[in-house]
Amino acid sequence: MKYWPFKMVDSPADFLNLVEFEPASGEIRVAGNRMLIWDAVAFGLLRKDLIQILGEHAARTLLTRFGYTHGRHLAEVIMRRFPDAGMELWGQLGPELFRLQGLLKRQAMPPGGPMAPEGVTFDFSYEAEQHLMHVGQSDGPVCWTVAGLASGYASRCMGTAAFAFEDRCVGKGDPACHFVFRKPEDLNESQRTQLTFFETDSLDRAIAEMAGVLRQTERKLRARRLELARIAPELPGTGGIVARSAAMRRVLDIATRIAHVDSTVLITGETGTGKEVVARLIHEKSPRAAAQFVAINCAAVSQSLIESELFGHVRGAFTGATQDRIGLFEAAHGGTLFLDEVGELPAATQAALLRAIQEREIRRVGENAPRRIDVRVLAATNRELARDLDEGRFRKDLYYRLRVVELNLPPLRDRREDIIPLAQLFLSRRAAAPGRALGMSPRTADQLLRYAWPGNVRELENAVERASVLAQGKLIEPDDLPEEVRGAAPGPILGTEIRKLAEIEMDYILAVLERLNGNQTQAAKMLGIGTTTLYRKLRDHGKDGVDQRFSKKR
Repeated sequence: MKYWPFKMVDSPADFLNLVEFEPASGEIRVAGNRMLIWDAVAFGLLRKDLIQILGEHAARTLLTRFGYTHGRHLAEVIMRRFPDAGMELWGQLGPELFRLQGLLKRQAMPPGGPMAPEGVTFDFSYEAEQHLMHVGQSDGPVCWTVAGLASGYASRCMGTAAFAFEDRCVGKGDPACHFVFRKPEDLNESQRTQLTFFETDSLDRAIAEMAGVLRQTERKLRARRLELARIAPELPGTGGIVARSAAMRRVLDIATRIAHVDSTVLITGETGTGKEVVARLIHEKSPRAAAQFVAINCAAVSQSLIESELFGHVRGAFTGATQDRIGLFEAAHGGTLFLDEVGELPAATQAALLRAIQEREIRRVGENAPRRIDVRVLAATNRELARDLDEGRFRKDLYYRLRVVELNLPPLRDRREDIIPLAQLFLSRRAAAPGRALGMSPRTADQLLRYAWPGNVRELENAVERASVLAQGKLIEPDDLPEEVRGAAPGPILGTEIRKLAEIEMDYILAVLERLNGNQTQAAKMLGIGTTTLYRKLRDHGKDGVDQRFSKKR
């Protein structure tokens, strides 16, 4: 048995005399109080989970309150053991006890004690170390438990409220962690806003807010499931993406399979085909789903700022860089970074991106030291990158690094089975607003199928929104559609069902009649047939009342 008997201490140098260890029972006691040994990495992983599940505000509140309660109890143990020692010795024993527990590596106490204006500097804290390891570098201080611990200990020893505020932290890139202690009456505005993390009811508020957000999200998901079940009941497991066409189902099947591995993915397709929607599906079905999905449109950021946006910068790196700033790679740490329009990146940024993906580390603009990152990269483009390779506009090594798996999204004209379900989905979202249309007429649905949709799903959504606003009744009519959609004549559409030639002919005749407001004489002339022939075709297909229908419409 290793044993240090209890005795009165005259200085922190005698502190080990307070420690008792009994290997047989596994008990560790300090001043008679039972202690535990925790794995720092396990605590760091717990911290990461709390941040991902509860959000940073709630996680910080929980850890600060835990530290505060722990600190007050430690102070009570020391004061009960040495009631006559006085504030000076109590104040010296506290930091030694923190260090003995492995919370801090080295601490320099100023001559005036913790309440001295210059504050207290810690060489390194376990909390900053674990935050960097599991979460990544932060914009603000991260030693939340240590701040609570020091505040609880100081408050109990002094008999009045005193709070520790971290103004420099290794977790946000500073060389050391530094705390200042302040009484409530001496707080500045910034420190006053941080008091919520120490308050007892702050955690209750944070949990209540989180519960409210979860309830709201559950309601939205439930409504979304009902909406999709009504529109596409035969398509479970597509992550909310309407996909009746075989081409789109193949894309979603591959996306679901590759979601569980960390390979980079290049998503190609025309503008508006839903590349970001598929990227989000991959993220949501991956082991990284609980972490951030961060998206950037590379074409929307100027070439002079794109590297700062992706990798961050340090203060003074360029004109206007007044403070350190993390980039999107660090913001997405543990999650997924989606680079839309990746083909627009300048050559210098392409080289930096390649290194970031291969080495899993980045350098902020103006900084020499690399920073480790844990990010899955998904990229998308509507450009033909193979042609850009030949013309030297895109790096071959980056292209092949991004294109470990390639997903090519079909244009909407090649997945016409999805047009009506998508239109119904977009319409159902708009129908909740007062005065909006609730459905579409058969003629409107037919007209949507005739149009080629060069803008793909995005154009369809905008057309449905416009029509739902202009509709005067409960149904969208063809006149409510944009002019280019109204004027679309039927083409040789091939879906899952092969249509009879006579049906396609009749669709075309009806489209011509609609454009001419039902004038059969003009229609026959434009079609190159006699009026009698036109009337016979309409009669054979039960459409001989079509002229009255258009006259009523007028």
